[in-house]
Amino acid sequence: MKKQTVAVLTNDLQYDLVEKTNERVAAVKEATGKFQTFLGDMRDLGCPIFHLQLINMPDDPNIELHQGRMLAAKGSKGAEVMAEFVAEGDVIVEKNKDSGFYETALEGLLKEHGIETVVITGMQTQICVQTTAADAFFRGYNVWVPEDCVVSARSEDKIRSLDWMAGYCATVATGPEIVAKLSKGETLPRMSSVTP
Repeated sequence: MKKQTVAVLTNDLQYDLVEKTNERVAAVKEATGKFQTFLGDMRDLGCPIFHLQLINMPDDPNIELHQGRMLAAKGSKGAEVMAEFVAEGDVIVEKNKDSGFYETALEGLLKEHGIETVVITGMQTQICVQTTAADAFFRGYNVWVPEDCVVSARSEDKIRSLDWMAGYCATVATGPEIVAKLSKGETLPRMSSVTP
């Protein structure tokens, strides 16, 4: 199989961030099976997986404290990407803001791997997934978002965000649809949209 120019990006699948609320725990639990299958299939297709790991900085004036403490502090167990989503060969990319592209090593790594298309997954759809998708689009990447591999604490936030991305910067599909195209040797076409 030829080298894929497609990479998967995950967002914020970290113990502190997922376990912050019961709603997040439930949303991630519901999606875990589909998400693990998708990641496994994409690895089998030769697509690299980059896990975007949010590390909160104590001097960030916008930091949100949860029950009096800062979540996802560097070096903490809570900041680690959850073991059920990580496999040997995956790459962890630290970020300090919502977008995986903001002052991170991500773009350099994508260029090093010859990546043209990014498939953006994880939590939360309306924040980190959406900002990473927009930043990828600004940089000229072809952006796909599998609706069954993104989660939000509130379903209405996920729906609103998927609608926004589909109308602006990303092709929204399902994980199995993406895998089926790549398995047949097809490319993931760039979205075509006309601004009204």
